[in-house]
Amino acid sequence: MALTPQDSLEKDGFVTLLGIRITELDENHCCAEMPITPAIMQPFGFVHGGATLTLLETVGSRAARERSHPETEATFGIHMDVRHIKSGVAGTVYGSATLESTDGAKQYWHVEARDDSGAIMSLGTFTTKTVTWEYLEEKRRRQEAEGQAAQR
Repeated sequence: MALTPQDSLEKDGFVTLLGIRITELDENHCCAEMPITPAIMQPFGFVHGGATLTLLETVGSRAARERSHPETEATFGIHMDVRHIKSGVAGTVYGSATLESTDGAKQYWHVEARDDSGAIMSLGTFTTKTVTWEYLEEKRRRQEAEGQAAQR
């Protein structure tokens, strides 16, 4: 199946499942909020670090997409370096991503998660990369050909 720009539309099942909602967005910054519900808790009653990472990847990826041309390009997260400072137990987690720098197709985002009081829960850097849909289609064709060759 060929990849198309239409595939880049928000297919946000996981984001929806976690209740993440974008509140601010431009090409250099994105903010979102995620309610603390039983769905995002780890067994000890605290917000799961993976849920926080998902919030931070969401804000970074969404802002990076604003810097791209979705009809010809796709943006992917390629690296995350985040330190968890504290966890939440109730209320809302607020995530933000602010562009730090760019290097060709890569963008480096400062990401933070905060609780209702404004205290930092997690912070770090998230790296994204923008590639063309043409590149992705060619990569898919190469992988398909390699898979067929391996089956012979």
